[in-house]
Amino acid sequence: MVRTNFENLRVYQLAEKLSDELWEIVNRWNPFARQTVGRQLVTASDSIGSNIAEGTGRGSFQDNRRFVRNARGSLYETKHWLRRAYKRRLLTEDQTARIRPIIDELAPKLNAYLRSIGDTPAKRQTTDNGLLTKNH
Repeated sequence: MVRTNFENLRVYQLAEKLSDELWEIVNRWNPFARQTVGRQLVTASDSIGSNIAEGTGRGSFQDNRRFVRNARGSLYETKHWLRRAYKRRLLTEDQTARIRPIIDELAPKLNAYLRSIGDTPAKRQTTDNGLLTKNH
């Protein structure tokens, strides 16, 4: 299958990696934990990548930025459910050590991706003030 533009984005690849890692972890939990915390955790983490993908398919920079903001919200929701899972002893130290670097890289990449989309008012203002040129 040919890759689409969003699949080539490092931020999307990290979201996918996080989602897959969490799926593998949650899949081993007992039924109650899977149906409560696990379902929420997997849904939130899946939403990060799906929002990035959907945003790139929209027709405007504004729509794309909106979906990336939704992805960022899903990342924060994922962090919430990870905190609950850790506190309830559903995550091991080893699992936490595998997840943390992905999240630590994904969060700033999402923010950088958001800033990179289109011509934003902040970019226009700094350009208008002579601080940046159109090539930057």
